[in-house]
Amino acid sequence: MLSIIVPVFNEHASLSELHAQIATACDGVGQDWELLFVDDGSTDGSWGVIGELAREDPAVGGLRFRRNFGKAAALAAGLQATRGEIIFTLDADLQDNPTEIPRFLTKLGEGYDLVNGWKIRRLDPWHKTKPSKVFNWMVSRLTGLALHDHNCGYKCFRREVARELSLYGERHRFIPALAHARGFRVTEIDVHHRARPHGHSKYGLRRFHRGFLDLLTVRYQTTHGSRPMHLLGGMALLAVVVGLLALGVLGLRGLFAGGPLQRVDALLLTLGVGHLVLAKLLFALGWLAELLIANPAHRPADYSIAEQTRPPASG
Repeated sequence: MLSIIVPVFNEHASLSELHAQIATACDGVGQDWELLFVDDGSTDGSWGVIGELAREDPAVGGLRFRRNFGKAAALAAGLQATRGEIIFTLDADLQDNPTEIPRFLTKLGEGYDLVNGWKIRRLDPWHKTKPSKVFNWMVSRLTGLALHDHNCGYKCFRREVARELSLYGERHRFIPALAHARGFRVTEIDVHHRARPHGHSKYGLRRFHRGFLDLLTVRYQTTHGSRPMHLLGGMALLAVVVGLLALGVLGLRGLFAGGPLQRVDALLLTLGVGHLVLAKLLFALGWLAELLIANPAHRPADYSIAEQTRPPASG
């Protein structure tokens, strides 16, 4: 079964048309399919449209959050609620073309675990495309996964990938990188990007600095997430070396220079003591992080779902 997950936030004008296009594309692939809309706290009547589509088509289902939790939360809830062994994600604004679904399936069948979309000709304003290119370059360099469009909403991946993804905050931007870090085979294909026919983008300038901070977090988690002491302990040892060198130089100055303390001596004392204190704190953080990893306490995420249509069924 194909499970198609569509996060929705104030996109009521696009939903009926999107459903019709998805149904046409999926009816030609020869597999059962389900379509799940996740209403991420919409206030424009999107939930009413989803309910109407679910009543008309047994392949359609919906989840509704009590408030806006973000795209990562919507995708995480959708992954929990669907049953398909192959999962598609796409945006609700009609910029992702559902006719690409067979191409994704073909590429996935070549032995890949995740196929990411690549909007070669992106129909967005320059203030979104230019920073996006810089962001994608940074993600590729820091994660070791070279893709042109990490944050493309159009993705196809196997259920095994979903089982190992932990989506929260705004980590939806890094699904390919997170899958790659777990050893899954990731690739990309070019997709047809369309202009937005209704509404406007929900993302502002704040996404850039948030994305950078999330990138640093993902970088740390994918490289040292299972061995935090290697990073924090190494930083602690470096701080110890710097602190001891500073205090050593201060001691030598006291032995050979004599006289009252100079400004440079105060600086060396501050540098030495400060680095030794920093080393102690870094080592303690690394030790605590190792204890947390050794004794995990997992619990399912609660996104406060207010309503749910009947579960999606095969089409």
